[in-house]
Amino acid sequence: MPANDDVIQRNNVQIIGSGQQVMLMAHGFGCNQLMWRFLTPELSSHYKIVLFDYVGSGGSNLAAYSRQKYADLEGYAQDIVDICTRLDLRNVVLVGHSVSSMISLIAARQIPERIHSLVMVCPSPCFLNHPPDYLGGFNQSDLTELIDLMDKNYIGWAQYLAPLVAGNAETDFVARELSESFCSTNPITAKNFAKATFFSDYRALLPLNTHPVLLLQSQTDALASLFIGQYMQKHLPHSQLQVVQAKGHCLHMTHPKQVAEHIQHFMQSLQQGKSAV
Repeated sequence: MPANDDVIQRNNVQIIGSGQQVMLMAHGFGCNQLMWRFLTPELSSHYKIVLFDYVGSGGSNLAAYSRQKYADLEGYAQDIVDICTRLDLRNVVLVGHSVSSMISLIAARQIPERIHSLVMVCPSPCFLNHPPDYLGGFNQSDLTELIDLMDKNYIGWAQYLAPLVAGNAETDFVARELSESFCSTNPITAKNFAKATFFSDYRALLPLNTHPVLLLQSQTDALASLFIGQYMQKHLPHSQLQVVQAKGHCLHMTHPKQVAEHIQHFMQSLQQGKSAV
């Protein structure tokens, strides 16, 4: 594993903002830290924001990539732990998009003393259906076909998945940007991350949470339905759910002002000692 001094370069860590509270933003599958640029202007005057790319994504050091390490979400959580440790971050608000919500939850359990709270944007603990009690949105065969398509036609896979994730014809720029991001990601690391994302099941981790959590859910999301948001609120202690009247899986890109408002209200309620349950 690279020495601590390599973490900043390895994960392409960038720090912006002027606030005293630290907010670390973790991007989702197939994305990179640039996807936060719509949200950061809304929050940078209130928080010191730490941005990064998981190893294998964005501007990270691909030479540091380990196929074995990043075969499950614990490997990505280690990136967050490494960054928090290297920068000696305290009182951190972890903001995770999609699968990074679970990655952040894993990391928070490893370094609970460094974490203040979590914000989960369009989260899902499991994308697979487990009837009759849990509907993650996809059957095993659907996801297997999606992963197989990455091998057969990587560009076609990206062009198929991006509009599904964006979910909103009024914000075509999101689909275009996602498609470009998917296509620019190394196919080997992308497939490994996809398998870790879509075939994982972290429902059992939810009841073990000890930090305040804000769940932000789209009204309509092909990847994480309202059922999932309600399921998480029910099984995740110290959590509250906010449903945004929006379509798609990328609220931080399509509705940054609303997301920022919910985050700030959540943080203010914690500062005032109100219950987040």
